[in-house]
Amino acid sequence: MLSRKTLVIITIVLVFGIMLISCNRGESSMSVPEGVKVGDIMLEPYEFKTTSGSYNAERGSLIVPENWNKDTSRLIALPIIRIHAITDKSTEPIFYLGGGPGSSNMVFKPSVALLANHDVVMVGYRGADGSVILDCPEVKKAMKGLGKDLLSKESVINLGKAFQKSFERLQAEGVDLDCYTMVDVVQDMEAARKALGYNRINLISESYGTRVAQIYAYQHPDTIFRSAMIGVNPPGCFVWEPEIIDHQLEYYAQLWAKDPECIIRTPNLAQSIRNVAHNMPSHWLFFPINPGKVKAVTFGMLSGRNSAAMVFDAYIAAEQGDASGLALMSLAYDLVSPSSAIWGDFCTKAVSADFDPNRDYFTEMEPPGSILGAPSSKLSWGCAQYSQLLIKSIPEEFRKVQDCDVETLLVSGSVDFATPAENATNQLLPHLTKGKQVILAEMGHCGDLWNVQPEAFERLLTSFYDTGVADDSLFTYAPMEFSVTWGFPRIIKIALILILLIVLGVIWLVRFIIRRIQRHKVRQTT
Repeated sequence: MLSRKTLVIITIVLVFGIMLISCNRGESSMSVPEGVKVGDIMLEPYEFKTTSGSYNAERGSLIVPENWNKDTSRLIALPIIRIHAITDKSTEPIFYLGGGPGSSNMVFKPSVALLANHDVVMVGYRGADGSVILDCPEVKKAMKGLGKDLLSKESVINLGKAFQKSFERLQAEGVDLDCYTMVDVVQDMEAARKALGYNRINLISESYGTRVAQIYAYQHPDTIFRSAMIGVNPPGCFVWEPEIIDHQLEYYAQLWAKDPECIIRTPNLAQSIRNVAHNMPSHWLFFPINPGKVKAVTFGMLSGRNSAAMVFDAYIAAEQGDASGLALMSLAYDLVSPSSAIWGDFCTKAVSADFDPNRDYFTEMEPPGSILGAPSSKLSWGCAQYSQLLIKSIPEEFRKVQDCDVETLLVSGSVDFATPAENATNQLLPHLTKGKQVILAEMGHCGDLWNVQPEAFERLLTSFYDTGVADDSLFTYAPMEFSVTWGFPRIIKIALILILLIVLGVIWLVRFIIRRIQRHKVRQTT
């Protein structure tokens, strides 16, 4: 009979295959050639292919110091790609700053609309791309947790110890961990700008990358022409606060209450989520349910409108006695989350920017009465709280919002759990003298913003870069769709039926072959 591990892989791959593919691993490690110096750039012609066609491009490496403040620092190499504009009369290039931290910056696929008038440049993130990648296998192992609850104190402390062990190993290998911050990333981008011969550039940033874009604008305001931030993350917001998460769930509950078919399933979505989160069953059939893992997957999937609907479907089913969807989510965590980031890069960038040693993250991230709490914050910031990581903070002026005159467009989704729109509205927008925010109703994080209405989103960006006026006229209201055709409960049950049929088929085939052999032996003896 097939093993439980095989069963798990088959059931989960149907839903999480795309997620596994999209986990942005670092650009393959490269070496530093002999005889190079800081600022050297080596490029070769390259055909950049996208679904819309192929474009003339160059790719290669950029040489930068590990420590920008030390003349004798060792050198590191970062990958770089420049995709040339379609027209010969291009304007300011667009530098891409992707999400994370802990993800590669070499994965952007610019549209024809962006390439029409602009070169597009990708420079690898130090720590996630190039000759030094801060991979932490010790952390990947500890991410699976201890005991029956990922978010138990024992489990969180163990994760902190794994980070500490990883960092001690990296330091023994000669890595200066204080040099893998967002401030250093900005200096890398400036080195690339100068090496490529650009006077001014545009920025397009997503999620974590918007924080890099803010620091870039603070340090080099005369270098940045226009900056478009998608899924905006102001200072301090690498920590997801439980109060904001509860507020967002209540907003979803209001949308839910407007749908007569939804009301039939539960009159109060937020209360149903609270009921399940605080009274989670320990298993479904022979599958264990780890409450911390379910909550962590829940938070991750709430960032997109389609995946959020699947979460709600699973929770309501569990409240009505069917915990199969929660079991699948619990199992999925081990396959997806431990390998979803380059954890050393994640830690150095986030902790150096937002960690507050005076906070009790482990307690504060799950206050009594909260609907869900802040599971990802409890895990990641709780482990930082209990570890002995000596990560140097970036300068205080970059840990808070500053006034800025750079032309800036903030684009947010109203149901984005990763980078809530109100954070940008309340904390960042008042400090932008030339800022504008566009909030797209019932859209989540960056994937929704790019893909729900792509033509409208392209018009928004291209009009901003070309004229300074963000044209959002093509957007139409896309109401939240809560119905789910392939929910987690249905997927795991169908998968179990398929596995059972396969097992029965194999048993029948084996019995058939044995009988044929036995009959053949009988004939031979007679």
